[in-house]
Amino acid sequence: MLQMVRLILLALVLHICVCGAADTNSQRYEYRELHSRDGIGKFYMGREIAHVMGHQAADWLERPERDEEEHTQVLIETLPVRQGMVVADIGAGTGYFARRLAEKVGARGKILGVDIQPEMLDILTNKMAELGITNVIPILGSITNPNLPASSVDLALMVDVYHEFSHPFEMTEELCKALKAGGQLVFVEFRGEDPNVPIKLLHKMTEAQVRREMSVHNLKWSQTRTNLPRQHIIIFEKPRA
Repeated sequence: MLQMVRLILLALVLHICVCGAADTNSQRYEYRELHSRDGIGKFYMGREIAHVMGHQAADWLERPERDEEEHTQVLIETLPVRQGMVVADIGAGTGYFARRLAEKVGARGKILGVDIQPEMLDILTNKMAELGITNVIPILGSITNPNLPASSVDLALMVDVYHEFSHPFEMTEELCKALKAGGQLVFVEFRGEDPNVPIKLLHKMTEAQVRREMSVHNLKWSQTRTNLPRQHIIIFEKPRA
């Protein structure tokens, strides 16, 4: 009898926990039947989340004109990355930025190339092997977790990726856990404020929206750089104490 009572109480506790998590999730996100064809019908803080670019479009990441259009080398030079750092490239894709950052962190540093698509990680791994780069580590993440060790990352970089997160709150929470104290979270997003940037609306973000969404996390805005032709670089820092 006592065992039966314990089982009933345990079931009640689990029911409360699951319902509480569901309630929190339903309050955090909004779902609309009428939405953009470029979005998934899920909204976070008023912003519709965009569809993920699949591995089938990997060639677009490696297009020859990319540096001319986006000044990717300027971005690499702008990032506060130094020798010996551990940098997480979130949504690493084909490794376009990972292989460039690998040289910047040097032999003592590491690049953690995170992606949720195994096919992208296969492309990344093959490219690193082809180039003889050994300090890029592929990591398979999930839609809610980049699967990075706690307090292990000096800088986490997201280039045109965050707006596609289906669970932006959960992913950012996990990224905050992965950052070291004083570590930086860097957003590179096409400027939503500029109608002349030739990118679909849902694949752009305003600085105000990024800062709004980060305001609920243990992060402090550090600076916004506007030295790229189409994107802004928005940097946040995890407090040291």
